Amino acid sequence: MRVRLSPRTDAPGRRSRGVTHRRAPAPAAPPATASEAAGDLVDERRLREAGGPDDRAQYACTCGYVFHADVSTSVACPHCGAGQAW
Repeated sequence: MRVRLSPRTDAPGRRSRGVTHRRAPAPAAPPATASEAAGDLVDERRLREAGGPDDRAQYACTCGYVFHADVSTSVACPHCGAGQAW
């Protein structure tokens, strides 16, 4: 089956060939309201009000001493001073 395009004219007396018609861009989404944005951050707000995440860990040293310390790349045993693997 062959399809023929009907001739179009852009200006009087002229035929256009290969005219490309562009579609209008889609309308942008409306911005989120304050109540919608607040609903997305409920968990984050609850965590901040609780004092934030607990960044402490339990370490067990080779000397047998078990202690809690802030999470860090360089933790030393308070009993013997040996460095702990993270």
